[in-house]
Amino acid sequence: MAEMADETERFIVTGALGCIGAWTVKLLADAGTAVVATDLARDAARWRVIDPTLEERVPLVRSDVTDGAEFTRATAEHGITHVVHLAALQVPFVRANPTLGARVNVEGMAVVLETARALPNRLRGVSFASSIAVYGPAARYGPGPLPHDAPAAPTTLYGAYKLADEWMARVYDRDYGVAAIGLRGAVVYGPGRDQGLTSSPTLAMLAAALGRPYHVPWGGSAGYHHARDVAAAFIAAARASADGGGSDTYTLPVQTRTMEEVVAVIGADADITYDPSPLDFPSEFDSSALEARLGEVRLTLFEEGVLETMETFRAAVEAGRLDADRILAPR
Repeated sequence: MAEMADETERFIVTGALGCIGAWTVKLLADAGTAVVATDLARDAARWRVIDPTLEERVPLVRSDVTDGAEFTRATAEHGITHVVHLAALQVPFVRANPTLGARVNVEGMAVVLETARALPNRLRGVSFASSIAVYGPAARYGPGPLPHDAPAAPTTLYGAYKLADEWMARVYDRDYGVAAIGLRGAVVYGPGRDQGLTSSPTLAMLAAALGRPYHVPWGGSAGYHHARDVAAAFIAAARASADGGGSDTYTLPVQTRTMEEVVAVIGADADITYDPSPLDFPSEFDSSALEARLGEVRLTLFEEGVLETMETFRAAVEAGRLDADRILAPR
């Protein structure tokens, strides 16, 4: 996956205070690429966990992605060339408030695409977050890695909204020449991952790092990737969306592990339990279509990623940069 950056690049990241957003901001800042972070929230707690210098290095603009005029103005004023659109409400929050979920997850995507349409001579690339939640239950697809063109069959509003985003990108490409690349994440883990249906393995890592018990409410096999690797893919996808390949959405490569294997990697002495019921999603994916477009996509060895995550958690807790009691509190 290409890592070279043009010195004229300026990125804007929506949902920059989220887990993947925080890692995206860090990777861009570390590479010396100009980046503006936007989010409706104010607390950069996840930034402080993964890199306490980010708040000093990256401007954070409080912005509502559903406000089209505001987002277009910010994009124009900062001379933005690339957008990484990550702002979204996760599965539990969409379920609790479907209307707000539609505003953020669907209208927000429309705002980003409309901004790209309004600034054709400035914006050179857009990437956006979709999800494996656009797919149906694993049993629907049969054995083996899920192919790139597998039919969608979302069973949650979150998945339905993400599927709408994918199709909006295709229509904007066809009707207005605005190309955007979407990426479907599976179980993202790593420092900063503390919300959403699939955050529990990372919370188990935090608990074990501090010698506390934890119960994961699901089991079975799932596809895992470190948040840093996912962030790197979003950056590469934003750059690649101007390659003439048009709008498309791809599933990211994963490492498939059973929950028994996950618990074993966390540690034999860890007090981690789990429910045997699996997630209702496929756990293996054919990522060849993505790699044909982006080149090799980094995938940290799961065992190394878990060890690094737990070490980061211990250091952040010791330094007072992570409130473990709040994150691990029952929900």
